[in-house]
Amino acid sequence: MWICCLCMVTYGLENSTRCGKILLRLGLLIHLEGPLFGLLSFIWITTIRMVRMILMPGYYVRMLSTRGQSACNTNGSKVLHQRLNVEHPSSSWFCQWLVGVTDGDGTFSISKQGNSWNLVFKIAQSSYNLRLLFYIKQSLGVGRVNIEKSSDMASFRIRDRKQLAEVIFPIFDTFPLLTTKQFYYDRLKKAYTILEDETLSKIERDQRIEDLLLTKPTADYVSPVWTDVTLPMSFEDVKRIVTNPWLVGFIEAEGSFYLVVKEKGLRIVHAFGLTQKLDWLVLEGIRIRLGIATKVRKNKLGFNGLDTTNSRAIDNLGGFFNGKMKGMKAVEFKIWLRSQKYKGNFSKLESIQAFLRNLRRKRAFTSLWDRLKDNRR
Repeated sequence: MWICCLCMVTYGLENSTRCGKILLRLGLLIHLEGPLFGLLSFIWITTIRMVRMILMPGYYVRMLSTRGQSACNTNGSKVLHQRLNVEHPSSSWFCQWLVGVTDGDGTFSISKQGNSWNLVFKIAQSSYNLRLLFYIKQSLGVGRVNIEKSSDMASFRIRDRKQLAEVIFPIFDTFPLLTTKQFYYDRLKKAYTILEDETLSKIERDQRIEDLLLTKPTADYVSPVWTDVTLPMSFEDVKRIVTNPWLVGFIEAEGSFYLVVKEKGLRIVHAFGLTQKLDWLVLEGIRIRLGIATKVRKNKLGFNGLDTTNSRAIDNLGGFFNGKMKGMKAVEFKIWLRSQKYKGNFSKLESIQAFLRNLRRKRAFTSLWDRLKDNRR
C-alpha cells in the first residue's frame, strides 16, 4: 500500500496509468530478480524522479498543462487525431502500426439491421488486452471500446460513417493492408460509396450492396502491394513492403513469444511462433524480414506456420521488438526477453513459463467495467 501511495505522490494522483506501470514493473522485478533487488530498483527510480521534479519543475508543468489536449495532423482530407500524452514516434508510425494490428485481428464488416446498413471497422482482443484497444481509441480520438463480460472478449469499433470516411479511410488508403483483409476493406469502401450516393433509390442501394456481399476473394488472392514482387523475394523488396511499424503491429496481434520444453523434458528453450490460415506470402515476407532460417510450413489443420527456437533468430527478435509494442504483448515480451539470461536453468525457466501462462489468464476486476463506461463512448 505504501508503495502505491508513493507512486501516486511521485507520478500524480490523477495518473493511475503511470502508477500501474510502476507497480507492474516492480512486480516483474520481484518475480525475476528477487524482492530486495525489486525494492532497491523502485527506490532508485523514484529518487531520480523526485530529483528531476525539484531541478526541472518547468518540464512537469508542461506535462500537466498538455495532458488531455490533442493535436490533429491534417493532409488534405487525411486526418489523424493525436493526444499529446500518447507515446508513439509519429503519426505515420502509428498508422502503419494500426494497419499491422488490423491485418492481424481487424475486420471490415457490412451488415443490415432492420432497414439500415451498418459499416463497421473492428479490432477484437481478449479482455486481457484492453490496454491495446484503449491505446488505439486514445490515439484516433474516435470509436468505442466494447467489453463482453460473458465471452471474455473486447473490441474497438467505429460504426459512424463520417468517422470512417474522415479517420479510417485516409489511413488505409495511404498504408494498404498486406493480407487478404485488403479485399474486405475495398469492399467496405464500395459499400460506403453506394450508401452515400444520393442519386440512388433505397431499393437500388440495397440491391447493389447485397450483390457486393456476394463477392469473395479468390483462393489465390494477394494484396495489391505484393503485385510487383517476384519469388524468391529479396530482402530489399520485403523491407519496402513489410515496414517496421507494420511488423510490430502484426506481431502484437498474431505473434507468440513463449518458452517450450525440449528433449523430453530435459531443457526449456525460448521460441517464437506465428500462424495464419491464409496469406502464405505475408509469413514468408516476415520470415525474410526477421532473418528466420526456418521455412513457413503447413500444420495438420492446413494453416501456415512460422516457428523458431534458433538462438540467433531469438536474439534478432529481442533487438527488433524491444520497447516498441503497446499492448499486453509488450509485458509478455519483456518477461520473455529478460528470462533469456537464465538459459540452461530449467527450474527458473519453468517458473517463468508458469508465470507467463498465469499472467495471460488475468483480467481486470469486474468493478472496473463501470469505471470504463465513459471511455467506451
